[in-house]
Amino acid sequence: MAAPDLPAFSVIAPAEADGERVDRFLAAAIGTLSRSRVKALIEAGRARRDQEVLTEPSESVRPGRCYSLAVPAPVAALPQAQPIPLAILYEDAELIVLDKPPGLVVHPAPGNPDGTLVNALLAHCGDTLPGIGGERRPGIVHRLDKDTSGVMVVAKTERALAALSAAFAARDLDRAYLALCWGVPSPARGDIAAPIGRDPRDRKRMAVVARGKPALTRYRTLRQWQLAAAWLECRLASGRTHQIRVHLAHAGHPLVGDPVYLRRTPAKAAGLPEPLRRALLDFPRQALHATRLGFAHPATGEPLSFESPPPADMTALLGMLDAGAPGEEPND
Repeated sequence: MAAPDLPAFSVIAPAEADGERVDRFLAAAIGTLSRSRVKALIEAGRARRDQEVLTEPSESVRPGRCYSLAVPAPVAALPQAQPIPLAILYEDAELIVLDKPPGLVVHPAPGNPDGTLVNALLAHCGDTLPGIGGERRPGIVHRLDKDTSGVMVVAKTERALAALSAAFAARDLDRAYLALCWGVPSPARGDIAAPIGRDPRDRKRMAVVARGKPALTRYRTLRQWQLAAAWLECRLASGRTHQIRVHLAHAGHPLVGDPVYLRRTPAKAAGLPEPLRRALLDFPRQALHATRLGFAHPATGEPLSFESPPPADMTALLGMLDAGAPGEEPND
């Protein structure tokens, strides 16, 4: 049996709305649905002007008329809810901020049909999700690779999804990563600007290619261990797939443990004590952690900021480096 519609939303058009597109007017008046969603509902015949059905989203608003929209109840999301523990840093009616552990895939896909962050969020939120695009599901604003850990924000409403997606697209946020790489970049802080696209020799990999999309990574060396390895803070001025991993590998400083972009044993490993050398070479994932995320709340505009320390596996590896190859802060 189909779920019943939610109570219809209705509003009397004020004088200042005269001539405005009806889809834009209703989206702004409702406040929780995107204009694209309202447009789709109008085209489906779910909007009325007084008692007359509207089907044209671009129709001009007529002041004094009553506009209503019947919003169907969200259907169950295709992924199944699964009770997977989550480290929630913040949650309200609009969004969730969490600390993603390494090994957790964000969204179901071939090879990972379940056991993902989306499955976990469906179980965590239950019926409190108001629905996005007519489906009861969380809005994935950005992704972290399966084996990258750290802070993520997920939208619970269409309004939050639209606002946060726009902020990420405009880089209107504070986002920093911590990375452990082979070798020590020179200078100690700088920019890596190189276009990124699909590797023409392996379509599953990304690479620096002449016809790729512009990409800029800013890095700062926080600590270094002789010339063997460095602990970096990285910031993205663009958002390409695998950007930090690709840029650092292109610069000759691939991430420790990177299964895709670390193609051979680094020469810098040769001079390390054997236990430390083996620990670095055997690290089972890319040593990359999203440590900080700050943004404006999509409903209130309040500035929010969240931080997450490196997880236990990275912390242990840093401790081994300090013990086996005493570190130092770089000279800027």
